[in-house]
Amino acid sequence: MIYLAYFIFGFAFAQLLVAHVNLVFRPNFTKSKPDFNALVSILIPARNEEKNIGNLLKDLQNQDYQNIEIIVFNDLSTDKTAEIVSEYSNLDSRIKLINSSGLPNGWLGKNYACHNLSHHAKGAYFLFLDADVQICKDIVINTIGMAKKHNLGLLSIFPKQIMITKGEQISVPVMNYILLSLLPLILVRKLKFPSLAAANGQFMLFESAKYLEYLPHEKMKANKVEDIEIARFYKQNNIKIAVLTGNDTITCRMYNSFSDAANGFSKNVVNFFGNSFAMATIFWIITTFGFLVVLFNLSTNTFIFYILISLITRILISVISRQNILQNIIFIIPQQFAMGLFIYKAIINKFKKQHQWKGRNISL
Repeated sequence: MIYLAYFIFGFAFAQLLVAHVNLVFRPNFTKSKPDFNALVSILIPARNEEKNIGNLLKDLQNQDYQNIEIIVFNDLSTDKTAEIVSEYSNLDSRIKLINSSGLPNGWLGKNYACHNLSHHAKGAYFLFLDADVQICKDIVINTIGMAKKHNLGLLSIFPKQIMITKGEQISVPVMNYILLSLLPLILVRKLKFPSLAAANGQFMLFESAKYLEYLPHEKMKANKVEDIEIARFYKQNNIKIAVLTGNDTITCRMYNSFSDAANGFSKNVVNFFGNSFAMATIFWIITTFGFLVVLFNLSTNTFIFYILISLITRILISVISRQNILQNIIFIIPQQFAMGLFIYKAIINKFKKQHQWKGRNISL
């Protein structure tokens, strides 16, 4: 057991190092000078987004970079999403609404929406945004500036998450903890290994020529975590990508309750571990109960050091994610059990071979 205790201690220290790297190399969204005037296509898949779509369209209208087209794909919404977009398009010729005629067999809804949007887009860059994202006025030009500087085929951002309810505060930080303690994001851009890939479908900026050459959403048409798989696919084809943590320039309220978050995160939590349920479970066990092995097999001073390492890791990740540090420390225990629930639900969904999302059943 003593060797297991040392392994757990070493793993916690490795998490600290990864979090420190992500803090040191987090991006600085400096103002970019527009050295081009090419059309940029803003592409928004939307299904029952009447509460969000108007806010995003306002943000896009107020962008510093004005040579844009905004195309919204209404994915069979049963609320007022289409009506709201139509009101904006009547006042702004850059905004266009496309209504879905139905979901073809073999496709998932968002993947089909994004693929369809790409066929209507004419820009030099395609920026796919989720309808619940809000952005500041210079995000388009700044991210395109970065994409051009590093010759990126894909740039993705994990937005700063807005959390209001206790359920959100317990659940939403879990994903940041997993990502930022396991993956040094700078290596996503620097190294070619497909295993070092990540992306967030809430914000994905593509160089359009490469996108149209490979049609990634079509290739991932039945994949429920298309964003991560597209990132891996791009790296497999030697296309440079980068993934960043955001700041106040891009925010999102992903879920409104713990149950919504549990349903959403159980869809993709295992993909952070290379689609391995075993690795996800082992990670949860070590980070939740590993302190007991250290406590009973190593010295008191080593145990105290282990606790400090774990706390500092949480603090660094909270800083990187622009989340409340004290809140995340207080909720460490419920957040760990929330992670366990996400993994458990993912296993159950895999066993049932079905998951429900946005009112549709997704076969697994």
